[in-house]
Amino acid sequence: MSTPDMLPWVLPQVRQLLGQQGHAWLLEGASGLGQFDLALALAGAWLCEQAGRTEHPEPACGHCASCHALSVHTHPDVLVLLSEVTALALGWPLDEKAQRELDDKKRKPSKDIRVEAMRSAIDFAQRTDSRGQGKVIVIFPAERMNTVTANALLKTLEEPASGVRFVLATEAADKLLPTVRSRCLSHPMAWPDADLCLAWLCQTRNLPATDAPTLLRAAGGRPMDALALFEAGWRAQAWSQFPKRLLHGDPSSFAAESPQALINSLQKLCHDLMCRLSGAPPRYFLLDELAHVPTQVNWTDLAAWAKSLQQARRTADHPFNAGLMIEALLTQARRTLACSGSPAFRHS
Repeated sequence: MSTPDMLPWVLPQVRQLLGQQGHAWLLEGASGLGQFDLALALAGAWLCEQAGRTEHPEPACGHCASCHALSVHTHPDVLVLLSEVTALALGWPLDEKAQRELDDKKRKPSKDIRVEAMRSAIDFAQRTDSRGQGKVIVIFPAERMNTVTANALLKTLEEPASGVRFVLATEAADKLLPTVRSRCLSHPMAWPDADLCLAWLCQTRNLPATDAPTLLRAAGGRPMDALALFEAGWRAQAWSQFPKRLLHGDPSSFAAESPQALINSLQKLCHDLMCRLSGAPPRYFLLDELAHVPTQVNWTDLAAWAKSLQQARRTADHPFNAGLMIEALLTQARRTLACSGSPAFRHS
């Protein structure tokens, strides 16, 4: 990744980490902050034929053979270990065996980082590097290592071969084994300020100025999540009207939502209603946008709803029937928010 293409809030973090020593880094933080981008930027800088050979390391030049090989996913000294779902989403190649199994419809892509892939990574770490700059193993999302996969990594992570570095990137560090965390130097991802995020969204990603501020708020201030909302079809007006549509709109308007996406939106609404009830400012919606929800909604109802949404999230990836799940989620939301006695609930 060349410096001009780098996320503007990631570049200072690259320079910060390049000035420190360590063979294993854990990049942790909320989604949408660029952990994977930072991991690749570090790998590129360590192996860059120009930056990597200087006394004071700098971000990758973006032009040498090493940088080019990394950009096209063919660097012989970089192994990027992704779950199959993540690899397909990001456009990274799978190994031939896994790709053949998926092409033949023998199984679905795995959300976990499989132990077979980890064993291949360990073999990779033990081989001599090709360019004399060392080797880098990037693991993302690291929380997708199950116990067997993580345990297979431990010895190599603690005592790697000379010149081997690890970068683990995660959006759920609490799900990692303590034994993995203890073997890494932790780097909490920096939160970019709103002006920087809006400039990136509008000028680099071409989001309309009318949509970017609302979607950034809908994403909780996380710029890459705001971009994902836009790419999923969300616009400022639709998000602002979400509470009203939920209570008074046609349920069929939510038919295109996936259960995961709907649960995510409902959890944000539940969070902001709890904020309103406690007198704190909401995070994802404006107070005026919450005005459609009756103020009689109480803590007990909201707490029960939050717990139910969290339970639903565990099965949302593989619902028995997605349509029925969405219908149940909408019914429960209306029952909770309309206080059961309001016209919005009686006529839904």
